[in-house]
Amino acid sequence: MKEIKIRNKTITREGSVFFIGEIGINHNGSLEIAKQIIDIAKIYGVDAVKFQKRVPELCVPEDQKNLPKETPWGTMTYLEYKKRMEFGEREYKEIDRYCKEKGMIWFASPWDMPSIDFLEKFDVSCYKVPSAKLTDKDFLLKLKSLKKPIILSTGMSTENEIKKAVEILYGSDLVIMHCNSSYPAKDGDLNLNYIKKLLKEFPEHIIGYSGHEQGITASIAAATLGATVVERHITLDRAMWGTDQAASIEIEGIRRLSRDLHKVNTWLGNGNKIVTEDEEKIKKKLRNINNI
Repeated sequence: MKEIKIRNKTITREGSVFFIGEIGINHNGSLEIAKQIIDIAKIYGVDAVKFQKRVPELCVPEDQKNLPKETPWGTMTYLEYKKRMEFGEREYKEIDRYCKEKGMIWFASPWDMPSIDFLEKFDVSCYKVPSAKLTDKDFLLKLKSLKKPIILSTGMSTENEIKKAVEILYGSDLVIMHCNSSYPAKDGDLNLNYIKKLLKEFPEHIIGYSGHEQGITASIAAATLGATVVERHITLDRAMWGTDQAASIEIEGIRRLSRDLHKVNTWLGNGNKIVTEDEEKIKKKLRNINNI
């Protein structure tokens, strides 16, 4: 059975769920908010936290750079806003230090080539390919060359595009994440049964789920269908300003989802019908006839 190691955690297709809390840009450019979210994730047993790393000049389309953007910090261009939200080396050094102090795994989704080089400075344990980069062959090949586990998000992608990306990443320790990239995703668009198809189509890889829906139940359902990596955006308060907040879960949701995801493997059992020890006690009390 295929195994992937991310720091001290082992992930398999039949083992316990690995729960990733995506902080992303929900920190709103504040290192203190990022630390508070890390604290909550640690308290409630989230296995890893994830950020996003971009060079705004490369990632923002030219026709959007100078568009005005209303923000809590005043009106600015869209490019200025993206820069305002971006953590640099000082912040990531502190995140790295803080997560090590807390015993928390952290990594990030790079959105461009320089951001891969930037994250390598911190020897991150794995990389997440954002759905927007699934069709960028050179980007995928660069990540593959680093010989670290890769988590591939498949939102906005056709089956053919997914297959081509998996072929490019052949030989990597790979997790393929079913995903709908709407924020938040509609219930009718989640298509969780596709997880079963991914399990059949790619038997040599770990299959996961990156959810952007509201609530936690669909993410638990994804785990029962065979997703052994589950990622959800996490925040302190969904009412905070920001594009990803509405598709995030806050403190009570983090607590409940982490608790339940880590129980799924226990709930499912081994699939063999047995009379349990506790049932034997009840059986002696209630079943006084057995003539079959």
